Amino acid sequence: MNTNLLVDEPQPIELLRRLVWPWVAFWLLIFAVDIQQSMWSGELQFWRTLVNTSTSALGATVLIVVQMGRRNRRRNLLGQPLKWFLRAWAWMPLQLVVYVTGIYALRLGIYALAGSRYRHGSWGEVFAYDATAFVEFYVLFSGIIFGIQSYGAWAAERVRSAQQANLARQAQLAQLTQQLQPHFLFNALNTISSLIHSNPDSADRLLTRLATLLRAATDASQRPEQSLADELTLLHAYADIMTQRFSDRVRITWDVDAATSTCPVPTLGLQPLLENCFRHVVERRSAPTHIAIRARHDDTDKLQIEIEDDGETLGLPDTRGVGLGNLEGRLQSLYGTQASLALQLRPGGGLIVRVTLPCAH
Repeated sequence: MNTNLLVDEPQPIELLRRLVWPWVAFWLLIFAVDIQQSMWSGELQFWRTLVNTSTSALGATVLIVVQMGRRNRRRNLLGQPLKWFLRAWAWMPLQLVVYVTGIYALRLGIYALAGSRYRHGSWGEVFAYDATAFVEFYVLFSGIIFGIQSYGAWAAERVRSAQQANLARQAQLAQLTQQLQPHFLFNALNTISSLIHSNPDSADRLLTRLATLLRAATDASQRPEQSLADELTLLHAYADIMTQRFSDRVRITWDVDAATSTCPVPTLGLQPLLENCFRHVVERRSAPTHIAIRARHDDTDKLQIEIEDDGETLGLPDTRGVGLGNLEGRLQSLYGTQASLALQLRPGGGLIVRVTLPCAH
């Protein structure tokens, strides 16, 4: 979502532009009805009907433009409809007088220019008829304006809420991402420090791997997702660092379906899972440990990633550690209920960590 875009109700000119054709159609319908009435009366006079209808339409259009220009003054009263309508109708008596006076002045002037006399009933009857029509129109139009403003305010508030939720999610994601750095950094530096004197070339190579990981961790808050192929490149870098330290006690196998390479995953989301294998299994036992890393795309457009160890774990942990807890938070922040993290005991001992993510092809 673009957080710089704020959807609000249309501006007056834009709204009038949208309504111009329905407005024209409305007055054409009024004109057709007036023509029909004049035909029934036996006194069909096309031009007189046209003048009468067009002056009414002109007066109503001017009234609409005035109302649209004043509508922003009542926006803070949308939550109090009674006050909104009372404020909208406050100027109705004055506008009624101006409207009726204006349209009849136009009619008298046009008829005079045409060399004809404008025939009408008593001014009292004329005013009563047009005042009734004006009030009906005014009330109807006020309801339309209230509906448009209410919908615009609702839509704007909905967008604002979504923007705020998105900003909060990004802030949470940045915080969770930054918490990942100390864990792998501590283990990696220990590994490199043990090689500095005995094998400087290996230490230099692993230091390059560490720089790659640190750069990815620093950029993770700005790049919360990346392709599985890029993520596995980082995971290989971490695996190189750790297998160098435990070369005689660990073996890692990779079984990755090529169809999953473009699936998006959290940046450095898999590293904590592999790190847990080293911290809780490899470092605590003298026997060799086999770690299997698998990725496949199932028939439900889901990416399933598994990291399995054959350690001596016989029961599931009661609580999630920092690494798993942070990863769950990131999954929730990025994908909501479409992603999950599950732990499963491996037959014969060990643990399988399964991450399920959306990945539509």
